[in-house]
Amino acid sequence: MTNANAEIPSPPAHYREPLTIGTHTLVSRFNLAPLAGYTNLPFRLSIREIGGVGLCTTDLVNARAILESLKKTHELLAQDPAERPLFVQIFGSKPHEMAGAAQWLVERKLADGIDINMGCPVRKVVAVGGGSSMMCDTTGATVDLVRKVVESVPVPVTVKMRLGWDDDHLTAPHFAREFEKAGVAAVTIHGRTREQGFAGGVNHDGIKRVVEAVDKMPVFGNGDVRNVADAMKMITDTGCHGIAIGRGALADPWIFRQLANWVNTGDPGPRGTYAERIAFMRLHLRRLVAWRGTENRGCVHFRKVATWYTKALRFPKKVQQRLVMLLSLEEFEEIIAPFADGVPEGWTEWDTQQAHVAVPAGPISHW
Repeated sequence: MTNANAEIPSPPAHYREPLTIGTHTLVSRFNLAPLAGYTNLPFRLSIREIGGVGLCTTDLVNARAILESLKKTHELLAQDPAERPLFVQIFGSKPHEMAGAAQWLVERKLADGIDINMGCPVRKVVAVGGGSSMMCDTTGATVDLVRKVVESVPVPVTVKMRLGWDDDHLTAPHFAREFEKAGVAAVTIHGRTREQGFAGGVNHDGIKRVVEAVDKMPVFGNGDVRNVADAMKMITDTGCHGIAIGRGALADPWIFRQLANWVNTGDPGPRGTYAERIAFMRLHLRRLVAWRGTENRGCVHFRKVATWYTKALRFPKKVQQRLVMLLSLEEFEEIIAPFADGVPEGWTEWDTQQAHVAVPAGPISHW
């Protein structure tokens, strides 16, 4: 992990060149990786407004739930014109349901692209044959499913996957090669296996082997990128065409703007100040309230993300305990009032990069 005094590496020149996924030319090569329960409309829109993000993707959504038109699933599909292009991530194990869900989304102009989840390690997803379990089948069924989705829609189809089920079954290079033949527009590789979950280090060599397995299809590296130095190491070690950032963006929403500035000018530019981070937290809460429809439901949802903010902003434990039980917007303003005009002694912007972000527990289609 770098610090404020670390030397900033020179950016790779080719990262200034435009990168296209299907018909969409990205404004940067740094994408927001989907995280279930976290990368919903309020967070995505707020990230977009800071700037620098190339592409956003929704939370993963159950393909069958889309076809059944469940109300709570529709909440996950909420979006804003300001965040287009937007890809929708779907999961499932039945080709007709996956293709049908993709068609449903495109016909209603809810998706500028479809992302297929093959990376979720959570048991409830794996148990139904979705997520990481799809990487266990090298007989052709997984490739056939992906091909069926590609052929069912006129928009780009991408895949997010892990390196494989475990260290003895690193199937990502095989799938990436086959997916490119099937017409997949890009893949994102999380540099861990399903067995690892989010533990242990990211295997850059594993991501590199995926990059080497394809011809022209863009490969996005994913995992443990929290600053410029981490991004440069990912690029140098793997040769990836772009980077997808999930937990790093939760801890530091300014990371995309900094990375884009770094690529274009060599200087990441300013990080978010303490006051800006307080303002972002407030905006996030207010958008959660608007998205969930009532103040109570929005505050309940905010409780699930409050700990990132309390750690990044060094709020005392008693403040954290109040925020994770938040009941109203008025109470929120009362809680943060003592911090609105000052900075805790010893706090620096770098604290946000050190903040531990709890790993999402899987698809949260019924929050």
